[in-house]
Amino acid sequence: MNNPEYYGHPRREMGPFVPVSARRLLDVGCGAGAFAAGLKQSRAGSDGDLEIWGVEMCPEAAKLAAEVMDKILAGDFFSALPELPEGHFDCIVLNDVLEHMVHPDELLRRIKPLLAPGAVVVASIPNVRHFFTVMNLAARGRWDYTDEGILDRTHLRFFTRRSMKQMFQDTGYRVDTMQGINATGSLKFKLVNLLTFGRWSDMKFLQFAVVASPQD
Repeated sequence: MNNPEYYGHPRREMGPFVPVSARRLLDVGCGAGAFAAGLKQSRAGSDGDLEIWGVEMCPEAAKLAAEVMDKILAGDFFSALPELPEGHFDCIVLNDVLEHMVHPDELLRRIKPLLAPGAVVVASIPNVRHFFTVMNLAARGRWDYTDEGILDRTHLRFFTRRSMKQMFQDTGYRVDTMQGINATGSLKFKLVNLLTFGRWSDMKFLQFAVVASPQD
């Protein structure tokens, strides 16, 4: 595991988007299980225990996740798919996963049969229209890949708020919630956003949280 912190982010800001009624969860790209551990802790004593399954490509991270997950499947999602029960999960979590996929739309289609009636998909997706990413490109001509963040060198796809929504709709989902998270507090952004009458408001957010329900 080259960077343990990369796999250990608890992503507490995503917890509120998981329905309180969800009892059986699947965390795709679960890393070392920090999100699942935090969710289990924050909801301890609620109506019934949480059952959380995880899928993780990194073997070292999967080994750590096994300590907190009810079941962990090591490997990529498509190879793990035959071991995932259909109609079982009340919520499938995709925290910063879709941008790593060659065909993220295919993943969204393939998880549908795994969802129980009334279930939702919860996703966190980086916003390539983030203020500093756009300014570095427009003003400085820079598009520099990094070890993590919006221009993580392992990202294969890039999304704006509009294209995120379109992807979910095109794959047969209704977007119930789309909310910006991890906002910049930059005074420079606030000034620019004021001068453009709020038309750049989506550029404030590093990511967007999406809650979507299958339509068919």
